[in-house]
Amino acid sequence: MTFEAVLPRIKQGAKAVRKGWSGYELFIELRDEIGTSSGEFLQVTPYFLIKTSDEGYSMFSPTPCDILANDWEIVAEN
Repeated sequence: MTFEAVLPRIKQGAKAVRKGWSGYELFIELRDEIGTSSGEFLQVTPYFLIKTSDEGYSMFSPTPCDILANDWEIVAEN
C-alpha cells in the first residue's frame, strides 16, 4: 500500500507500519491533542507519533523514502 493510500485510513484513526522497517517500529498514528501534567487534554495541530518496541512513543516525520514506499500496511487492532 502506498503512503497516499494509507494516509486517509490513518486520519480516521488507524495505525500503520511499513513492512520494510526492522520490526523495532510497531506503528505510527496521528494525534491532535496532548495531555498536560494536570490531566487536561489540549487540542493541537495534528502530528504523527511512532510506537517503538522499547522506547514507547516518539515524534515521527515521514522521510521521502517513507512517502514513496509501497510497503505500508494497516496494523490490526488487538
